[in-house]
Amino acid sequence: MSIFTQLASRRVTTGIVRTLAVLSSACAVAVQAAPPKQPTDFIDYMVEQHQFKRDQLQQLLNQRTPNESILEAIQRPWEAKPWHQYYPIFLTQKRVDAGVKFWQQHQAALARAEQTYGVPAEIVVAIIGVETFYGQYKGKYSVLDSLYTLGFHYPPRADFFRSELEEYLLLSRAEGWDAEQQMGSYAGAMGLGQFISSSYTHYAVDFDNDGQRDLLQNPVDAIGSVANYFAEHGWQQGAPVAQPLAQDNHGDLARFVSKGLKPQQTTAELVSEGLPLAAELADQNKAKVFAFEQPDSQEYWLGYTNFYVITRYNHSPLYAMAVYQLSQQINDAYQTSQVQ
Repeated sequence: MSIFTQLASRRVTTGIVRTLAVLSSACAVAVQAAPPKQPTDFIDYMVEQHQFKRDQLQQLLNQRTPNESILEAIQRPWEAKPWHQYYPIFLTQKRVDAGVKFWQQHQAALARAEQTYGVPAEIVVAIIGVETFYGQYKGKYSVLDSLYTLGFHYPPRADFFRSELEEYLLLSRAEGWDAEQQMGSYAGAMGLGQFISSSYTHYAVDFDNDGQRDLLQNPVDAIGSVANYFAEHGWQQGAPVAQPLAQDNHGDLARFVSKGLKPQQTTAELVSEGLPLAAELADQNKAKVFAFEQPDSQEYWLGYTNFYVITRYNHSPLYAMAVYQLSQQINDAYQTSQVQ
């Protein structure tokens, strides 16, 4: 992932409304040391390192001022909500119906993406649904303003966003964009799948073979790129994603919950330690127990490696669970539509 406004515009950035530890819609690739901290030094760096024209960069950046609404938005992540307040934002009949329609419209591309990358169609559809409601809400902020504001005026994540500003300027030059024209989330994510610049550079694919990687307007390229992103982050074809656990053992289950997102133990090891799980599920698949807060209790789930892969899009178990459950609802509705 939507960190990463009013409700309509914030729907788009649910994957971009990240916690401060994440801030990586279609998460960022590892980058080198961040560019310089001052705009004038940043311009010098871009001229020396990437042969940008100084006068053009000065004209582009010197007129920028910090956007206070961006600084406010980054401090209000959706993922700070408890699960029972978070999931109703995404698990709606309207989003399911729109997902089925999107799947029907792009059935061939989704089938080809699944064959090529091993990522189920419903996961790709759910990601695009959570991120931008199938392209309806792609963001209202200037990407350049977002990255300038956060790169030079938001100390907690300034290094990250200056690196993304560097990536964005390089990407704009490579793709022939007007850097001032692109719109996206307050965290600088763009297009149907809300890719940040570094992810766009590294994971975007020209899935319709028209000679252009267009994640801003082209749903076919977005489908292929989301699937490629998951494949590159270790999606296991045919493997489970998540499993609900019996809810009558709260005291026992709570002891299995720990910090972190990546599973370290196999289900067989967890069962040997007392996790109540059906014998046929006690195997060598790695998994981790997560607790999701309901109004009066905790709901426990087992998240497998593929669940962890979803968190590479947005480092939040809430986000991953919303994507997974939405994907299942969309799949059920789509399969029903196929037999009617």
